[in-house]
Amino acid sequence: MSYHVNEQGYYGDFGGAYIPEMLYPNVEELRQNYLSITSEESFRKEFDDLLRDYVGRPTPLYYANQLSEKYNTRIYLKREDLCHTGAHKVNNTIGQILLAKRLGKNRIIAETGAGQHGVATATVCALMGIECVVYMGEVDIERQAPNVARMKMLGATVVPATSGSKTLKDATNEAIRDWINNPTNTHYIIGSVVGPHPYPDMVARFQSVISREIKWQLKQKEGREQPDYIVACVGGGSNAAGAYYHFLDQSEVNIIAVEAAGKGIDTGESAATSVLGKTGIIHGSKTLLMQTPDGQITEPYSISAGLDYPGVGPMHAQLYASGRAEFMSITDRQAMEAGLELSKLEGIIPAIETSHALAIFKQRSFTPSDLIVVNLSGRGDKDLNTYIKYFDL
Repeated sequence: MSYHVNEQGYYGDFGGAYIPEMLYPNVEELRQNYLSITSEESFRKEFDDLLRDYVGRPTPLYYANQLSEKYNTRIYLKREDLCHTGAHKVNNTIGQILLAKRLGKNRIIAETGAGQHGVATATVCALMGIECVVYMGEVDIERQAPNVARMKMLGATVVPATSGSKTLKDATNEAIRDWINNPTNTHYIIGSVVGPHPYPDMVARFQSVISREIKWQLKQKEGREQPDYIVACVGGGSNAAGAYYHFLDQSEVNIIAVEAAGKGIDTGESAATSVLGKTGIIHGSKTLLMQTPDGQITEPYSISAGLDYPGVGPMHAQLYASGRAEFMSITDRQAMEAGLELSKLEGIIPAIETSHALAIFKQRSFTPSDLIVVNLSGRGDKDLNTYIKYFDL
């Protein structure tokens, strides 16, 4: 069994392209061209050069001494927080903008929740001199003000989504509407492994640089390419897809996906899709989705703006359904405490998304010989206000 996408755009039962007729030409153009363009030598060279000279890759694989000592196991942190813009998101936006340019697009749109993808998109649009429009929920605009300011400084237009819960799901709806209305000159950069095929596969491929680096970095440090466990937080799941990518079909590597339980799985204020989700269709793909018995999407909740998505990428839905990955749900409180703990033990302030992944060590035991890599997907600058309020700092 393979955990990669098949030719029809499915991961097992999940994936596909469930799109309105008006979007078909846009998505089909991408599907027909993304593999051939991204495998061209000139594309690979430009992509790799920018990842090295602009993003600052490879990112370090750091052995967290004090954290390892505290939990009596061996913990490495893959430092995606050290990427330019402060998170893994920029790996994908650089790949997609190079693809968009080769398809002759001169306008870029994006959706964003925590703002990291919006900043990463605005950054590469500034780099390439291309118009950029970012859709963001009104609620998220308020709680992620520093990132909104960054996007504007970078020359992007930030458009508030004022419908529904005014968060990521609604921003995505607005971006899709824009794309339908501007099909010929506009490319929609989706920031996660969600949406219609080929997006989940395309984003995972651009992010797979993370697991590619982990392999050779572990080889250097430990004399082996494979960890015992690879751990990442999952909202839509792009950082996780990138961290898992080269280990998906290697059954000896255990995969742990960490979701946001919000105020608790049974409180009605949660984003733990694997536990609460049923098969449904959202934003163009068939996946696990939090919904009411009659199929209406349930509003997700998490203290982390990047994890409060009601669904999960189809790759992750398949990892859950097949049992290939172990899914864990972490509450706001557990995540916030883990973020503070990493700050005090290692001098690294993580994004609250990442803090969810770090919180598993209090919930689950590992052996002293286990070699665990946690993908440190982003840095905590954008979340300082939330940390300040929560801990009364």
